[in-house]
Amino acid sequence: MLIHPEVASALAAGDPVVALESTIISHGLPRPDNLRIAREIEAAVRDGGAVPATIAVVDGIARIGLDDDALARVANDDSVVKVSVRDLGAVAARGGLGATTVASTAHLAARAGIKIFATGGLGGVHRGAAVTYDESADLTTISRTPVLVVCAGVKSILDVGATLERLETLNIAVLGYRTDRFPGFYLRDSGFELYETVRSPGEVAAVLRAREELGTDGYGIVLANPIAEADELDRTLHDRVLADGLAAAAAEGVHGKEVTPFLLAYFHEATHGASLTANVALVVSNARLAGEVAAAYRAASA
Repeated sequence: MLIHPEVASALAAGDPVVALESTIISHGLPRPDNLRIAREIEAAVRDGGAVPATIAVVDGIARIGLDDDALARVANDDSVVKVSVRDLGAVAARGGLGATTVASTAHLAARAGIKIFATGGLGGVHRGAAVTYDESADLTTISRTPVLVVCAGVKSILDVGATLERLETLNIAVLGYRTDRFPGFYLRDSGFELYETVRSPGEVAAVLRAREELGTDGYGIVLANPIAEADELDRTLHDRVLADGLAAAAAEGVHGKEVTPFLLAYFHEATHGASLTANVALVVSNARLAGEVAAAYRAASA
């Protein structure tokens, strides 16, 4: 594992650092916009008061913080593969190029000593999981990893109700940021209620400190930050495109880890780019909030 000098310096000084995943760069955003947006996401973390640490596997080495060359490779190299926790050893051993998912980013962030992580949407229980057992490794990994994940809820392609049930079973606390409704990625409200709400980065930091004192900080925690009202997709359009996209994925035999990039691309085409605009807006918002929370946590720990 190689930690970028700026990130290493910040960690050594106890300064705020925010981890960022790289799958969104390689598989979640279209070229050539993905590289520019990756830099915007890192800039949003800095705007929030923290140092960004985008994580990826480059030439078999887990990199905690990427320089411009490495970021460009993740964005543009056709050989880049999605890497979850189970894939890390194999990709590292063959000297491969891997973009980290939520699960592997959380794992590597915690290993580097980073407590706060920003992403777009959390993975979860897929529709039809009662038959297929298709559940993202994000959930079990976060359940045993001491990180706070700032996200816009879970992707709307998932079974949101089942995902919330699994989060409860796995002892993963879910806090709504200025909302008592669980966000639905492109939508502010997935239709499900939340029971814990925080109103400021300082309140989030207070929760983190309380968990440390109570010894429950070994479990991950989700901070659900809804997309801004001005940026969310029209619900009617969203529901129609989602139904059509799920049908298209089934017809083409798309399954497993390929479902999410397939549906994100389907949304992009069917909404004429509106979903991409929403996706970028929510990721940037999450990155900025994560930076603010990291800064507040640093102040509370001083």
